[in-house]
Amino acid sequence: MKILYVTSEMVPLASTGGLGDVSGSLPGALRRLGHDVRVIMPLYKTIKESYASQLQFVRWSIIRLGWRTMYSGLFQMEVNGVPLYLIDNDFYFGHDSLYIDYSFDIERFSFFQRAVLEALGEPMDFFPDLLHLNDWQSGMIPVLLESHYQKNGYFTDLRTLLTIHNLKHQGIHGRENVMDLFDLSDDYMTEDKVLKDGSPNFLKAGIVFANRVSTVSPTYAKEITTAYFGEGLDQLLLSFGWKLTGILNGIDTELYDPETDPELVSSYSLKSWMKGKAACKKALQQECHLPKEPKIPLLSMVTRLDSQKGLDLLLHILDELLEEDVQFVLLGTGDPAYEKALSEIEARHPGKMRALITYDRLLSRRIYAGSDLFLMPSLFEPCGLSQMIAMRYGTLPLVRQTGGLADTVEAYNKYEKTGTGFGFLNINAHELLYTAKEAVELYREDREAWSNMVQQAMSGDYSWTRSAKTYETLYEAILEER
Repeated sequence: MKILYVTSEMVPLASTGGLGDVSGSLPGALRRLGHDVRVIMPLYKTIKESYASQLQFVRWSIIRLGWRTMYSGLFQMEVNGVPLYLIDNDFYFGHDSLYIDYSFDIERFSFFQRAVLEALGEPMDFFPDLLHLNDWQSGMIPVLLESHYQKNGYFTDLRTLLTIHNLKHQGIHGRENVMDLFDLSDDYMTEDKVLKDGSPNFLKAGIVFANRVSTVSPTYAKEITTAYFGEGLDQLLLSFGWKLTGILNGIDTELYDPETDPELVSSYSLKSWMKGKAACKKALQQECHLPKEPKIPLLSMVTRLDSQKGLDLLLHILDELLEEDVQFVLLGTGDPAYEKALSEIEARHPGKMRALITYDRLLSRRIYAGSDLFLMPSLFEPCGLSQMIAMRYGTLPLVRQTGGLADTVEAYNKYEKTGTGFGFLNINAHELLYTAKEAVELYREDREAWSNMVQQAMSGDYSWTRSAKTYETLYEAILEER
């Protein structure tokens, strides 16, 4: 199969989170299954500066965007064996940040979507069978494909899959602006097509017009058909339940491998993890200026400082948790209010906590390896990758059992003393505190049970191979319907 993977992010080129991680791993996993999968994304300023010598110019064209006449360059390069196309326009993508201003971002990714379709076929010398679209930044492509191409006899066999990585972000803008940007007629501006509550909604339009819709875990696929998780689109998703599938993400198991990770002071494997993990813990304590106490449980969190990630639950109980004989390391940036609150708690508990308010991928791997317990008390989590990375490094995750966290972490069973982590059900700070204290007690009192859980966690298959095969089956089903 020939697949063009359309995304706004891709590791290692440009990423702000999970979408970039998926885009950097899934296409390669699908190519290893024998499919011609290629990626297309914007040529951001950071990519142009860092990869200038690798970029090959393909062609340029003019994109009409309402009253605007815009240059669109097409470049190509290869990243980890995956062919990559990049859409160039300095006005839209020549900025230091991937995302700028919500209104401007709507215009930027309107241009991107039109440029992607204009580049298909002869310009890029690639005629895909299917477009794999991701989030609102490419949600209008199925609408454009029907209205501007297929109605005129072009790309009539081309099919689309839209993957929702986070339903919260939908791409909403004014009716007149969107009609102008996409040159759409009035018959598309209805509640059963592009509009949601009177306004164009990119993600909603993608759900309606794409041939199939997927999301990044089976539990999240069920959750988003309910009012609490549905972000106003639950009834729509329920009505299109026949086209909705949940496929669990994987992680890059070559990058996140305690046996080969060059960031670790001591490598380790499933068969010999105790000594290596102890060395990594000691090194992390030293790096974070915490007492080098091997028997004190070291808790950690690597996260975006956002309410979605359960920061309010954590802040509510963190002082009380730090009264226990524990250490806590947090790495992340985000909401300034959370940054300030965490720094203040650190000041109240010197020698017990470090709030590292920064973004550092290399340090994150040292934290995954050196910790005993990894906290993810998310309010909702479409999939989550951190819990899988933590388990890969033998660090037991403590999660709220929602979305992909429920699908990937087997909560501790105190009767059988099994599991790959710890879980709590409700959005309740005291449930988080109780579960954390239960985990700390197990760490101190029953090292055999803890060791068995670590081995069970490290034994899990978190690779993209399984997920890629599921996507392969879904692609085949979509193409069979042509």
